Amino acid sequence: MLRKWLGSVVAAAAVVGACSEKPAEGPATVSAPETAVAEPAAAPSIESLPAGDYKIDPMHASLVFTVNHLGFSHYTGQFNRFTADLNLDPANPAAAQLTATVDPTSLSIPSPPDGFVAELLGEQWLNSAAFPQMTFKSTQIAVTGPNTADVTGDFTLHGVTKPVTLAMTFNGGYQGHPQDPHARIGFSAKGSLKRSDFGIAYGVPAPGSTMGVSDEVTIAIEAEFSGPPLADKPAQ
Repeated sequence: MLRKWLGSVVAAAAVVGACSEKPAEGPATVSAPETAVAEPAAAPSIESLPAGDYKIDPMHASLVFTVNHLGFSHYTGQFNRFTADLNLDPANPAAAQLTATVDPTSLSIPSPPDGFVAELLGEQWLNSAAFPQMTFKSTQIAVTGPNTADVTGDFTLHGVTKPVTLAMTFNGGYQGHPQDPHARIGFSAKGSLKRSDFGIAYGVPAPGSTMGVSDEVTIAIEAEFSGPPLADKPAQ
């Protein structure tokens, strides 16, 4: 009797399973929506910008330097107060004129020990009391590509003036818009110098050694400049 009852249960379960089973389906095919691939934006052209005087926007600028420390690391610092003025004719970039001034007392370095910044501003290093400014004045601009140029100028540091060349890249710009009704342009620049050429030889490693702070100083600049007002500047 028990065997007959178990057989009935198994048979019923088989019938229920057969009735509820869905037919096998192949892998679902989903048609991906056709999405247009955006073309990369064309490189901004400096020729489209207005000619005139441009002044650096300190909120969107940085002046960073790097030296090698003992051969172990590339030690980085920056100056936080500087100005720059650019006179630009986009139709003739090679004729542009750039001047800049840096306040050495705005030196900022990571986690300095007590008194270390004062030491760097002292006589053995920057001697900011005797030389309260660093300056750069362009003397030649060589256009090297659609958006690049080598800018050579007279750089004065520690009372010594020597030529320094910056490799500059034009990052873009616009003629202005209602929320910012002035032309705006942006540049990146890199260069290097030997500090001993400017009378700052303290701590330079002996030949064949890295025990000290490198003679070579690399410079990296990011800068946005604000320029002439928008031609149809909205009324205030």
